[in-house]
This record gives sequence, structure tokens and C-alpha cells, in this order.
Amino acid sequence: MKQLNTYFISALLLSSLALTSTNTSAQEAAPGAIGHPYPNMPVIATIGERIDKHITVNESAKGPAIDPAKGYRLQDLGKGLYMITDNAYQSMFLVYETGVVVVDAPPPLEKYLLKGIAEVTNKPITHMVYSHMHADHIAAVNSLQLKKGTPIIAQEETKRLLQRANDPSRPLPTVTFKDKYVLKAGSQVLELNYYGNAHIPGNTYIYAPAQRTLMVIDMVFPGWMPWRRFAVAQDIPAYFEQIELINKLDWDVLVSGHVARTGTHADVALQLEFMSDLKKATSKALAATKAGIDVDVSYGENPWAIFDDYIDKVVIQVVNELTPRWSSRLAAFDIYIWDQVYSMEQTLRIEQQ
Repeated sequence: MKQLNTYFISALLLSSLALTSTNTSAQEAAPGAIGHPYPNMPVIATIGERIDKHITVNESAKGPAIDPAKGYRLQDLGKGLYMITDNAYQSMFLVYETGVVVVDAPPPLEKYLLKGIAEVTNKPITHMVYSHMHADHIAAVNSLQLKKGTPIIAQEETKRLLQRANDPSRPLPTVTFKDKYVLKAGSQVLELNYYGNAHIPGNTYIYAPAQRTLMVIDMVFPGWMPWRRFAVAQDIPAYFEQIELINKLDWDVLVSGHVARTGTHADVALQLEFMSDLKKATSKALAATKAGIDVDVSYGENPWAIFDDYIDKVVIQVVNELTPRWSSRLAAFDIYIWDQVYSMEQTLRIEQQ
């Protein structure tokens, strides 16, 4: 069986260091020299490395099973609010006296959305809400067969970005707002709030007060390591701030857009704990590491290689430190830990000096 690698392949210059396995004696040359690995590498698969088996998914990260005959499941969130999911993507819909409000239409759920709604009601879809502009969450909206004139509601930055995208699978919003919008549909209410760019401009907090349910997409991943590079957050310091905000807000159930279950405040607190630990470990590694130490003299003509060596050394220290504490606490730790540490290292080094 192919074993987990014990050497690191640089994510930035995969071939620049030509590292070999840790079986090569590190005493023959300085660590990081060609053919000689860094010491104390963690037994975690590196970026680009394919292995036979990843770390087993924690039971705490799993959700209710999907009926394979259906391909999706509905979760009743109470008082006419439902989540529909394939245990990887999540959408939400709200039923009121004369219609249905749909929030997001992820393409993986394209063939399930109307079926799921039909399990609950035969009322028409009267409103569509976009959480943000990313195609993986809204590009199946045309499958909903919205009637002409059905309002599509989104934050104004989402409309701006969709105008630029010019994608027929993501029709432009017809109703926009800047900071807050209250959608009243019969006796049901959704409160839409925008707190600025973190994941992407326009990413909206959608709160159902009667159901005490908050929907925020691509920010919290209940029980799981966040998607790579903090879910490709455009503003990582703001991402950290907004995770703290999510935990402070008053709600009982979190719909996060991904993974196999809804979330709780305990899930947000766990992610915050990991993020804090990551930030501290990265700060410590940055302070302890200097560029250009113990590198091959041939790197002198290639400053990118020298700096790549420095970045790798910082990241490796952090992965070494975090692996014993976190590899069994967050599902998919081994898949995305390198990505998260690279992003944190860059953020602290050039954004938060």
C-alpha cells in the first residue's frame, strides 16, 4: 500500500527543491538542499499527493443519511422552513400562505429542488434569494422555472459581480439592497443583512426569526476543516472577524451551504478555536524563521527559490504543531491543512504586520 508521504512538495514551485523521502540522511547536507528533506516532517499528505486512504471522517461531522433512491433529503427546520441537501450542498426554502421563497439553487441540487418543494407543498415559487454570486450556489436557478417577474433578491455587490460575469445561468437580481432588507411573504419573514466582504462581496446573512435559523454560506463548516484557503476568502482578516460575529449573533440553527448537517454555536466555537490556534502557531513560526538559512548555494541566482524555502519551513513548523491537536477533531484536516497554513502565513506576513 502506498504510504503517506513524509516529505513536502512546495505548492508554489513544485519542482524547485526536488525533495526526496526522509529515508535520505539529513546530515549529508543542510535541510532543504536538493535531495535532502526538512527535518521532523508530519505524516500528513502534502499538496498534490494522492494516497490510498485519508483520515476517517469524524462521527461528529456526519449528518443523517441520504436515501439513495431519492438522492437528497429534506430537513424540517420548523414553521414552514426547510433545508434540502445532498449532504454536500445545502439550499433552503420557506413556505407561506400563498407561495414559496427559495434561497439559493446549487447545481448539484438541480434535479432535486422542485421535487423537494413538491414533497411539502404545491404552492408556486414567488421569491428567489441569492446568498452571493458564486455559481456553485445559484447557477441552477433556471431549473426552478420561475415565472416572469418573480423577484430575485440580492445584495447590490452581488448584482455588480453578476453583471460582470454575464452568465445566463445566473439571472441578474431584480431587487437589491445595501445593508439590510426585510422580506415579508405572508406571515413569514426573512431578514437579510450584509456585513461587508469576507468570503466575497455581497455574501449575505439570511435570518429566519420565527425559526431562529441563520443561513450564511461558505463561512462555517460544521465539524469540518474549512474548504481550502478559508473557503477562498477574499479578505482573511475580515473572515476571522465575521466568524466571531456569527458566533455572537442570536440563533439556534445554522445553514452553512455545505457539509452533511446543520450547525450549532458549538461548531462555530470549534472553528474559532482552530483558527485562533492556527494564527498563534503561524505567528510563532514566522518569528522563529529567517529566509536564506541553510539553503543550497546554487539558490543564489534564484531569489524565488530562497523565499520558497523560507515559506516551506514556516508552513512545515505549523503543520507539525497543529497535527497532533487537530487531526482527529476536524474532518478533512489532512486534506486542507497545508492550504490553510499557507493562507495564514501570507496573511500575517503581508497583511497584518
